[in-house]
Amino acid sequence: MTALFGQVAFVVWRESTEAILVVGILQGWLAHHAGARAATARYFLWTGVAAGLGGALLLAGVILFLESLLDGERADYFQIGMAALAALLILQMVVWMHRQGRGLKQDLERGAERALTAGNWVGLFLLVAIAVMREGSETVVFLYGLLASAGRTTLLGTLAAVAAGLAFAAASYWLIHIAAKRFPWKVFFRVSEVLLLFLAGSLLMTALDRAIGLELVPPLSGAVWDTSWLLDDTGRLGGLVASMTGYRARPELATILAYAIYWIAVLALLRSPRLHRMQPSP
Repeated sequence: MTALFGQVAFVVWRESTEAILVVGILQGWLAHHAGARAATARYFLWTGVAAGLGGALLLAGVILFLESLLDGERADYFQIGMAALAALLILQMVVWMHRQGRGLKQDLERGAERALTAGNWVGLFLLVAIAVMREGSETVVFLYGLLASAGRTTLLGTLAAVAAGLAFAAASYWLIHIAAKRFPWKVFFRVSEVLLLFLAGSLLMTALDRAIGLELVPPLSGAVWDTSWLLDDTGRLGGLVASMTGYRARPELATILAYAIYWIAVLALLRSPRLHRMQPSP
């Protein structure tokens, strides 16, 4: 449960911090404006936050409802698919942040300024609701993928991990906001993106392990090597490393190939010339 607690807390921390950052940017921008229009804008800002959270909770309900309709192997297939989807979404999110991260603050403030000037409150509402719902929906899919991969979990332990992640997110935002000049947001995003990419690799490996167990994918070989003498992935430390990175002490050929292809794809996407052309200048 320790490894799962860390995974859940990390995902909630990272995604919540990003959502708090979006809301904080807009709230900070509105703090420099006074009058009835600014007050109305703040109302629609927080209404958008509530709507975004509601949309994410609705998605969670839909996923749980769909799972309740399935049993046996169909439930296993659904969980494998969700774990793989969570891995792909993490990769997509990291690539998107590389493309848009530098201009995120300016884009949000420009959108808020247009809405405030034109009195387009629906536009401001949608700007915030979509941003929050995107982060919330990603969190829902990521957490479902993690919990489905882990098998048996406890509600209390999961809620404790979520609460810890939210507390860390609030503390991180406060600390980085206070020490912005010494510890810029760029450092936070780069470090957390690396950790997220390893976590996505772990989800992918878990989905592949279950697919091999159900004979959906051939293992292609027996164990190619055995490093359990150095770090056993069934032990406490090895299990934590495996859950956060996808490490396997006795990997089969299919596992090695899938992990290698994943990281080749990651490097290709992050080093894409098109990606760098889309990045605005700092």
